[in-house]
Amino acid sequence: MQHAHGTFTVDVHPLEPAPPEGLARFTINKQLHGDLEATTQGEMLTGGDFKQGAAGYVAIEKVTGTLNGKHGSFALQHFATMDATGSKMNVIVVPGSGTGDLKGITGTFTIKIDKGQHSYDLDYTLPD
Repeated sequence: MQHAHGTFTVDVHPLEPAPPEGLARFTINKQLHGDLEATTQGEMLTGGDFKQGAAGYVAIEKVTGTLNGKHGSFALQHFATMDATGSKMNVIVVPGSGTGDLKGITGTFTIKIDKGQHSYDLDYTLPD
């Protein structure tokens, strides 16, 4: 298992056409820095009542850049919920999505937010 760490900024905007009432759809684009120097492009679908603190989202985003000196791309799949008990988030590298030097990558991507600053930890494996 290998590890990558760094920071990122995220840009999220609503998408049209709007989905059915009670849902929302957004672009999700990031600039990642650190061991993973990359950009992402993706889409997020949300539902629930964020004002009441009970909601969830799913997203897919394509990551393109350089991971510890290896260039290529891969996709991340998000699944997250929040309620009165707290938040739960699972972000994984989509199997079979790696290209270039990152072909065959597997792993998990952990997002941390502290005082408005975003950071990540990526635990991954690559074939020999």
